[in-house]
Amino acid sequence: MVNLVALQMTSTPNVEENLDIVASEMAAANIAKNSLVVLPECFACFGGKDKGQLEIAEVKGDGVIQRSLSSLAKQHQCYIVSGTFPVKTENPDKFSAACMLFGPSGELLADYRKIHMFDVSVNDNTGSYKESATTEAGSEVVTVQTPIGNIGLAVCYDVRFPGLFTAMGDIDILVLPAAFTQRTGEAHWHALLQARAVEKQCFVVAPNQSGVHANGRETYGHSIILSPWGETLAEQASKTGLVSANVDIAARETIKQNMPVAEHNRFRSHFV
Repeated sequence: MVNLVALQMTSTPNVEENLDIVASEMAAANIAKNSLVVLPECFACFGGKDKGQLEIAEVKGDGVIQRSLSSLAKQHQCYIVSGTFPVKTENPDKFSAACMLFGPSGELLADYRKIHMFDVSVNDNTGSYKESATTEAGSEVVTVQTPIGNIGLAVCYDVRFPGLFTAMGDIDILVLPAAFTQRTGEAHWHALLQARAVEKQCFVVAPNQSGVHANGRETYGHSIILSPWGETLAEQASKTGLVSANVDIAARETIKQNMPVAEHNRFRSHFV
């Protein structure tokens, strides 16, 4: 059995405050060894000006955010997915949204950079979003084989692009940190995540930001863990905190044998 954990947050622009919240939530929950803990998108800094992300951007392999997550993973002997935090690029005007996986010894196991930029108009109090103005899009599909299963990494707006998940091939667990807006969340969050779970026949761990943030941005919450059959195993509506489910990764095999979707798929991505 593997304990899958999603942390719902109402992150602030204060990095230390957000890191303290993660540490205190994990300490209070007494995280089991080899659990998979997934943080939401922009967990370390959210709700401020876009350029504030640039100011806290770290070099890969060094920085207070990475050191803190590595230490927590080692302390609890668990896997931690960093949600996203800003990492420096060669362009001084842009950062990349890094989603890193740390292992039980504190080691960095994977580094995914958000591919799809949220450049949209939404009927909410923010109105217009242009993530590409400050964020450099990634280009690499990332999966990582671990002792608890093969894990695929994606972030928020990525969920709307099924080709990304086809390119991942067979995965046991899909992690999808998010900061889905209230409007788009109430319309599409559950449908999109359930679709990904069903089509990939995998577990999904999707922690979201929740509530009203310092800059007035509203996020949907409803952090959720789904089964390979699309069932809701655990969900947190609006309050912050951890939500978890103990799962048997091997249970996927029965579903895959009874309904061998991957074998039947005649439109496989050329990436697979």
